[in-house]
Amino acid sequence: MGRSANRGRKGITAIQAVVTRQAGRVVGQALAPVMGARGPRGDLIDQAAVQTEAELQIHLYQTDSRLSRAIEDALARINWGTFGACEACKQPISKACLEAVPWTRLCRECKEQEQNPV
Repeated sequence: MGRSANRGRKGITAIQAVVTRQAGRVVGQALAPVMGARGPRGDLIDQAAVQTEAELQIHLYQTDSRLSRAIEDALARINWGTFGACEACKQPISKACLEAVPWTRLCRECKEQEQNPV
């Protein structure tokens, strides 16, 4: 395994640890304020505000989960020896793209085509 893949693995593993810690906190924060010891706390407006906050936290958790899966996929690509190659066109992904988003699967051109199909 090359030096670039080792750096990629270390960077991605560090990001994965941060995302995992944040996701655990988000779930705890989302669920804790909804219920008191004797049931829902506060009046209806307070409960609605807490519910809205809980839904936001759950959405953030889902986003973190998608990021975590992308990171795990990138680590697998390092193990398979395909890290840094575009999954669509098989061309190398630029160093700048990999440094900006180490878990990226597509080169800039293929990503643009995916986002703006003709």
